[in-house]
Amino acid sequence: MTDVAVIAYGAGNVASVQFALERLGARVVLTDDPAVIASAKRVILPGVGAAAYAMGRLEALGLIEPIRAFTRPLLGVCLGQQLLFESSDEGDTPLLGLIPGRVRRLEPGGDRTVPHMGWSRLERVRDDPLTAGLDERPYAYFVHSYACPDGPATLARAEYGGPVPAIVGRDNFRGCQFHPERSAEAGAHILKTFLELPA
Repeated sequence: MTDVAVIAYGAGNVASVQFALERLGARVVLTDDPAVIASAKRVILPGVGAAAYAMGRLEALGLIEPIRAFTRPLLGVCLGQQLLFESSDEGDTPLLGLIPGRVRRLEPGGDRTVPHMGWSRLERVRDDPLTAGLDERPYAYFVHSYACPDGPATLARAEYGGPVPAIVGRDNFRGCQFHPERSAEAGAHILKTFLELPA
């Protein structure tokens, strides 16, 4: 059984995620094979770009139901976190529906541009094994134009003209809006605790 299956569906820089996990000693496979994904100990759903394109690729590859049915730890990264929710303002796109809520576009204002790009502090709001031992208010690296709804699934927030759910979790599904593979010590810690979650 593979330690981590990183879903390679043409909507993300999967190589950097792979290398970050391998630095932590994980056995990683990049795959779009539903059977490999279904049998993996853990799955990472990365994503960069548009929600509609990403969902179209997942559907074309037959991956939507294997993701929804997955019962072991799954981590969505950046767009991958957004895909865990029910729908997105981006193209009025239906998403995976694993966490309630609608993803909405960030609003620019003052010196606050969209996309939100750069380092922002995280503030933990709820205990979870994924964030156990994380430093107080660490920095993480964000690149995104849309944000998930702030609600019961929020584990940690960033601030960008309002609260931005930076880490979310519901059941075995968790997500990071930031890029842990680019977020130095905080990102490495998140990936390490993900690898340690019971599978």
